[in-house]
Parts: sequence; C-alpha cells; structure tokens
Amino acid sequence: MQAMSSSITKDEPATELFTGWTKKVIGYVAILILVNVMVDTVLASPTFVLPELSDAFDTNQFAWIDSSAMLAGATWAPLLGKSADIYGKRKVLVITLIVAGFGGVVCMLAPHISVFVIGRVLQGAAVAALFLTVAIIRDICATKFSMVVTGIVTSGSAVFGIVSPFVLEFATDEFGWKFVFVVSAVFAGVAALCVRFVIPDSRNTAPGKVDVKGALTLGGGLAGVLAYISLGQEFGWLGAGPLVVLILGVAALLTWYFVLSRIPEPVINIRGISLSLGLGLLVVVMGTGAYRSMLQLFSLLIDVSPDEGLGYGIAGPGALGLMFGIPSIGIMLGGVVAGAIGTRIGNAWPLAAGVTLGTIAAFVMFTVGADNLPIAVVCSFMLSMTAGSLVTSGFNLASVLAPPERQGTVSSMVMVMVAVGSVTMSFIGSAILGANEIIVDGEALNSSTGVHAYIAVAGCAFILAAVPTFFLVRRMRTQVVPDAA
Repeated sequence: MQAMSSSITKDEPATELFTGWTKKVIGYVAILILVNVMVDTVLASPTFVLPELSDAFDTNQFAWIDSSAMLAGATWAPLLGKSADIYGKRKVLVITLIVAGFGGVVCMLAPHISVFVIGRVLQGAAVAALFLTVAIIRDICATKFSMVVTGIVTSGSAVFGIVSPFVLEFATDEFGWKFVFVVSAVFAGVAALCVRFVIPDSRNTAPGKVDVKGALTLGGGLAGVLAYISLGQEFGWLGAGPLVVLILGVAALLTWYFVLSRIPEPVINIRGISLSLGLGLLVVVMGTGAYRSMLQLFSLLIDVSPDEGLGYGIAGPGALGLMFGIPSIGIMLGGVVAGAIGTRIGNAWPLAAGVTLGTIAAFVMFTVGADNLPIAVVCSFMLSMTAGSLVTSGFNLASVLAPPERQGTVSSMVMVMVAVGSVTMSFIGSAILGANEIIVDGEALNSSTGVHAYIAVAGCAFILAAVPTFFLVRRMRTQVVPDAA
C-alpha cells in the first residue's frame, strides 16, 4: 500500500497519494468528519427548532429561517471554490470555519429577525466547508480510494446526527433554541484549529485570480430570483417589491452569463461543463432539493398531533429523535455504499438508486405517511439514504471529471446545485403551505391540502430528476474509474 512521505509536516503539502488506510488517513478523515458535523449543525439542526424560532421572531417565514444559510452558501461557494484552487484548500477552509462560527454567535445574540438572517448568511460559509473537505480528499488520495473516503467523510457526520436530535430535544427544552447555535459555534472553532494544525496544505494549486465581481453578481442574481419566490408569497406575486427583486436578480444573472462568464478566468466556467457533469448537476439540484424540502416539512409535522384531526401530524413521544436521529443511519449508509459502488461501476448508478428511493418515499409519504409516525420514520430513513447517495455520488462524479487543479471550483458547482435546489424547493414548499392555510379557532394553520400538495411537489421533483439520470446512466455505463489521479 502506497503511503505519503513521512517527511510531511503540517505546513508542507502532500507529495504522494494515499491508496489505502493508514493512521494518517484515519486522522485526516476524523477531522474532516468533524468539519461536516459542524456543517450539519448549521444546515440541519435549526430545522429541529423551527417552531420556536418562528415564535421568537414572530414570523411565519420559516423558509428564510431554515434556508438563509443555504442561500448564502450558493453565493459563497463559487468564490471560495476558486479561491481554494488558487490559494490553497486548507487556508480557505479555516477561513470559512471562522466565519461560520462567528455567524453562530450572531444568531445566538440576535434581537431581531433581520440580525438573525445576517448571522445565517455568515453561517452560510459552512456550505463551502463541505465541498472543501471533498476537494482536500482528492488532494491526498488516489482516485478510486478517494471515492470511498468521500462517501465516509460526507456521510460520516450522520453518526453525530443519530444522537443529536435526542440531545437537542432535551437541551432546547432546558436552555431554549439558542443552544443550537452555541453548539454550532463551538464545533466551528474546534474544527478550525484541527484543520489548521493537522491537515496538510494543498498539493494542487493553480495560478490565477479570483473574479470577485463575477462571484458577487452571480450570487446576487441567484439570491434575487430565490428571494422573489419567498417574498411573492407574503406580498403578492405581482407586488412592486417582489417584482423589483426578481427583475434585479434576472438582470444580474443575464449580466453574469453574457458578460462576466466570458472573461478569461470566470468564477465558474459554465461553457466548460461537460455533458456528463451537466446531467449529474441536474440530478443533484432536483434530488437534493426535494430531500431538503421534505426535511423542512418533517420539522413542521412533528409539531402537530394527529389527534387534532387536520389530516396530518406525527407528534408523539420521541418523534423528533425518531424522525431525525434514526434516519441519520440512512445518510451514512447511503453515502458509504454509494462511494463503494462508484469505484466499481461508476457514479451514475448510485445517483439512479438515490432518485428511485426518494421517489418511492415521497409516494408513500403522500398516501399514508403524513399522519402516521412509524411510516413517516421509514420514509425519512429512505430519504436520508437518498441524500447520502446523491451528495456522495455528485461529488465523486465531479472529482472524476475534473483535473486535480480545479477540484475546488468543480466541487463548488456541486455545492451550488445542492444549495439552489434546497432553497428553491423550500421556498416553493413554504409558498404552497401559505397559500393553503386554514383558520381554526382564530389561528392560521397549515391545511391537509397544503401538506399533501407540498409532498406531491417534492415527489414530482424526484420524478423530473429521473430524466437526466436516465441519460447519465446511458452515457456513463462504460465509464472506467482510474486507479490513480
């Protein structure tokens, strides 16, 4: 088994690629999993306390509370991916962890929803941390081995997810919703120290410059279009404010595409995306979007008892832990299995399996699971396997198709798709629920029609994802994964 040179120190880049497990690899993997545990505390943990956050800030815009960090991540990702390729992945990862940790502190101390959203925007830097861990793996491991390690790193944080819902359910009852953000800030600080002093510096960097103007224009355009979906729900789809936001967002995207994407070193070389990578990105954006929207819905269903007779609701003893804890095993299983399968038959097949599982889970949830906790837990487990498979296979597909010196940039494209899909579907789901509210005893509640329409839209997203999946499988069925970089 080939190992890296023993002369490597914490400040020296790796000179050889690992092809198997060593003590060093295990140590690196443990730290990168810790980084992704922090990412989970940013992206997933707030969903456990959505009702409490809505009450604390007197708002029904739960999509903004839940998805503002992911939306910010879509803005951060291209800029940080390009920076990582130029200045080094370890350095940029440490910076993102520090920014995300500071964002957690802002959220914890926020006196108003606007300040809270600023904190979530800062926490959005954590989204970049996920794809940077994947890029670092590609820097230190040979191609086939890196695919297995990627599955473990991207889904290994789910081990924490098995126990965290049970712990957070108790802790938030005792200390309130702010405890979630204390945990996030602490994990960010510890992870930043571990990465800086243990993980080797980047082996592959590329000369160039970062197109900050292009990154901000692209991110601003995405934010504008997605914000319209949320604002239109409250202020009207033809309201002056939402329409201005939409027009500015579309104008920014068009400016980026026709002007800024044509410069010699664009933040994302969209015209250089191969057909295979493009198909993979389409699968990721729709599949992960559907999964994330369902995760958000589960948080709302847990807050309603089926005894209320609304036609939905799964509240019960330990419901939070059952819905978010046990299914974490599915994320880990889906990611690890997808990585192992990818080394043998390519990454298109695990993507197809993930889309199939997600479609089945959405159908079962729509028909019998919205008011049945045991069935909802099974569906959540299946959707978690979908998430693990899609994320791992998406990153592995990108790493195989991209040269070593562009791993950060190409991995950021995958993360942008994850973020865009998640935010879009969450906002669409929020709009569906808002448009179908009912009044019970003077209180506005989600209707059964809204909940089931929400699930149906997520199921349709999985079905749509099957289309590019089919063509990707046909295109890559003869793919041979190389043994080395």
